[in-house]
Amino acid sequence: MPSDASHVYRRYLSAVMLHGHAGAKACGLGATDLYALNILELSGAMTPGELAARTGLTTGPTTRLIDRLEQAGYVRRSPAPGDRRKVIVEPVGKPAELDQVMAPARQKIGQILAGYSPEQLEALFDYFSRAADAYREAAEALRAADDAADRSADA
Repeated sequence: MPSDASHVYRRYLSAVMLHGHAGAKACGLGATDLYALNILELSGAMTPGELAARTGLTTGPTTRLIDRLEQAGYVRRSPAPGDRRKVIVEPVGKPAELDQVMAPARQKIGQILAGYSPEQLEALFDYFSRAADAYREAAEALRAADDAADRSADA
């Protein structure tokens, strides 16, 4: 492993985050709005509570986030099947403006990936999948520890 591997990796993560923030801003969204929209597009419709848990937001900020995404035409609220008292938040089609804003970076990344062999691509995407799980698990552990600390402080 190169001696500067940590530096290279952190630089990569920072560039991805910077691009996400810039893309969100270009579409009139906040970074958390874009993150929530990505969660909905990847996972499908869910309750506001599930979205709150996935984003790490509390109820109030989640409601305002859904309001912004709904007003921008990215999501809609619908009655939950089987329990009309509950609401489901679902993505509405593909956000054309967001796709247009993100297209140049996606094209450049596609060109980079085209330079890898099938075996290298398999290793890269195996890493992406396993690293996503590792980061998600680590985030859940951090949230659980933070929740436990909050409960302890309240006691």
